[in-house]
Amino acid sequence: MIVKALTENGVTANESVTPRPPAKRNSGFWKSVVQQKYLYLMSLPFVIWVFIFSYVPIWGWLMAFQNYKPVKSFSEQKWVGLDNFKELFQDERFYLVLRNTLAMSMLGLIFGFVVPILFAVMLNELRGNIFKRTVQTISYLPHFVSWVVVGGIVYKTLAIDGGIVNDLLLWMNVIDEPIQFMSKGKYFWGVLTAADIWKETGWNAIIYLAAITGIDKELYEAAKVDGAGRVKQMFNITLPGIRTTVMVLLIMNIGHLVGIGFEKQFQLQNNLVTDYSEVLDLYALKYGIQISRFSYGTAISMFTSVVSVILLFTANGLMKKFAKESIM
Repeated sequence: MIVKALTENGVTANESVTPRPPAKRNSGFWKSVVQQKYLYLMSLPFVIWVFIFSYVPIWGWLMAFQNYKPVKSFSEQKWVGLDNFKELFQDERFYLVLRNTLAMSMLGLIFGFVVPILFAVMLNELRGNIFKRTVQTISYLPHFVSWVVVGGIVYKTLAIDGGIVNDLLLWMNVIDEPIQFMSKGKYFWGVLTAADIWKETGWNAIIYLAAITGIDKELYEAAKVDGAGRVKQMFNITLPGIRTTVMVLLIMNIGHLVGIGFEKQFQLQNNLVTDYSEVLDLYALKYGIQISRFSYGTAISMFTSVVSVILLFTANGLMKKFAKESIM
């Protein structure tokens, strides 16, 4: 059979068939670069920006292994090895701050992640385009308000004298006297999570609304023909249709569990709730800038970055194994 096929194609049995050399991958890459040179040139400024501001500063991590003094050059710094990290893990304050960071991160991951999804799905169910666009516009406007302004709004809203929340609770006979929300640590995590949800829900819902618009409309028409109501369409078409987007954003949010920033905590905190409001970034700012312990502050920031990378790869691996979704 093989000899006959070779003979029919002009190759005798005694002739050897020379295999084709494998295509060079490098030539294919450079060919695509030449073909899409304008796209690569457009992306070049952003690559340079990321390299300068995200990779070059990693050089500063060496400070974590030194007793850094700004008046001395790099070669004159005293190397202390892992002393800063040993001191960090022996500090009781560090574990208190880590508790606060993880608690607020988990609350933000649960409510700050789920609420925008539910909001986007419910907003998609609205039929009036004018009303739908109005609600969407109003919902994402708080994103553009600075946390300085939001902090003032939260303090005014929860004030014991003239605060709308206390006045409403008193009017409904839920409480007998005003609650000092901003001076009791047990309320701080809930207040901060609620403020963050109010500020970011509309903005975070935009990406889910964009994913919903990419779902084939014929699926909804077919579901209607089969007698599926709007609730069944939501659970069987809309939510599965944005599954990939949800998984990708979930992985990215898990990677930021210990790196949640400090701006909102800084604006809402006061001396009465410091034990509940201080997070790792505030802890690093306090020791690195205010007390001028630059090496210790760098060690804190380095710990945050390393743990964030570990969480990101772990979440990506688990999602890839069990949910068949990943970002890399």
